[in-house]
Amino acid sequence: MTTVTGHDAALQTFDRTTARWGRLTMIVGLLISLAGPAYLVFFSGLEVDQTKILTAFLAIAGTFAVIWIVEPLTYYPILGQASMYQAFMIGNISNKLLPSALIAQSAVNAKPGTRRGELAAVMAISGAAMVHLFSLLIFVGFMGTWLVSVIPQDVTKVVQTYILASVLGAVVVQAIVSLKQLRATIIAIVVSASVVFLLVPAIPSLAFFSTAIAVIATAVLAWFLRDRSARLLDDSEDAQLADTHNR
Repeated sequence: MTTVTGHDAALQTFDRTTARWGRLTMIVGLLISLAGPAYLVFFSGLEVDQTKILTAFLAIAGTFAVIWIVEPLTYYPILGQASMYQAFMIGNISNKLLPSALIAQSAVNAKPGTRRGELAAVMAISGAAMVHLFSLLIFVGFMGTWLVSVIPQDVTKVVQTYILASVLGAVVVQAIVSLKQLRATIIAIVVSASVVFLLVPAIPSLAFFSTAIAVIATAVLAWFLRDRSARLLDDSEDAQLADTHNR
């Protein structure tokens, strides 16, 4: 007979609550985002028919469909269920929320994929969202026009050119330091380099799918070549969290 501790019951309640409200808020967000296009289609008199809608959808799907699959598969092992609802509602996952979650997990010595790591990600994303809102209010809402006028144009061009690479580079380093999985890191580097320098030059038509290929191949190889004893450490970490809660 399985005994459910207070810690287990609390986590089950947490999962149910976040799943319920996460789905509801995502559905509400979806309806709000579709309200504008629906108004244009049915009430604006622009004569947008089903053929045009389908053509536009296929054009967008041809560009972004891979991301619809790759992003959830990539982020879920690090963020967990609750943070996934937060992240996809807020946005800017790779350059803001994911770094925040990784730093928080590293600060409390929590491995991604564990309960402790999931809770750290939830709190980190909540904090990142609050900081983002306040910074937008101050630096864009109150000071935006003035800042644009005083920053030299050359500086603006340099920032626009290198900011994304800088942020993503920092995310990669932080992920490597936080995960502390040398085997998976080596697999990811080898697979990514092989896709960029060997596969894409040999078959240019696969360039758009290179990210998906690298992510899926890395995940599959990391799974089959994983350290079988690592799971014992994860279980020990979750047990430590349960013991702390019960005290």
